[in-house]
Amino acid sequence: MRANRLIMSLIAARTRAQRKQLAGSTSGTEIHLADETETPAPPLPSQPAAKPNITALPTKPPISLTRLPRDDHNLLLKKQHFLQKYAITVPRTLKRNAPHAVSATLVFAQQEAGTAVCIHPSGLLLTCAHCVAGDETELDLAKVHWLLFASGRAVSAKCLAWDSQRDLALLQVTAASAAAPGDLPEGVSFPSVTLADGAPQLGAGLVCIGHPGSEDLEGSEAGVSTGYDVLHLSSGSFCGYAEGQDVQDNSEIGALQHDCWTYWGHSGAPLLDARTGKLVGMHSSWDDETGMRRGVALEAIKMFLKARV
Repeated sequence: MRANRLIMSLIAARTRAQRKQLAGSTSGTEIHLADETETPAPPLPSQPAAKPNITALPTKPPISLTRLPRDDHNLLLKKQHFLQKYAITVPRTLKRNAPHAVSATLVFAQQEAGTAVCIHPSGLLLTCAHCVAGDETELDLAKVHWLLFASGRAVSAKCLAWDSQRDLALLQVTAASAAAPGDLPEGVSFPSVTLADGAPQLGAGLVCIGHPGSEDLEGSEAGVSTGYDVLHLSSGSFCGYAEGQDVQDNSEIGALQHDCWTYWGHSGAPLLDARTGKLVGMHSSWDDETGMRRGVALEAIKMFLKARV
């Protein structure tokens, strides 16, 4: 419940900020909460309302709307077709306790792949900072990012907050195609996951849902296809945190350790408690020397959101 209140307070803060703008009391909204012990966070850009006005899109957005290069637009449609045609097998316990855990996962439509997860029904998306921009010089808050929900539903989104140290980014859906009838409860715009109240126990079961890249980067020849599905679910366990590493600093490599299978393109993939389906971390990288998968800890995710209330 504490995690839910954290997200709700973020939504409320965005509403207060917008009211101030409308009243002419602010020229550039900066919303953050910091104390002397936490890692400083970059200021949050101007926010949309708590209930953003989301533009309706056709089921298959035309290139005149996406304004993507032809190859990128065709790739979006190709990924969409795959997601609409095929469904991944979900463990029974996860499906029973968190029916929207998989459907809340999104894949980036870009060639470089990347994954995100919806953390609020209003369309707040969480992903890794490096999925949005390689560094601060590449960050463009006006850029439109195209993603696809696991159902194949197309959305566009813009970045609200970006934190290279924690390796986290927050996006807001700005346009979306309609959900299929019966996919969502009445009044819910987007499927979402719930943040866990606390970190998992050592050895706790995890589920990782991500978008493995289509090109084999480990082979001797370039351009060889991996043959992996657009969306992949893998199981593993929580292996603790890297010794001596600050869980708030994931700039070089994620502090969280896990052994779910991942590939490049899994960056931003939600790490869910296998029993409850709640979000306990986010995959971000792996250790080249040990092969241990690495990620962003729940503590860093919560501080990232809290710092922007």
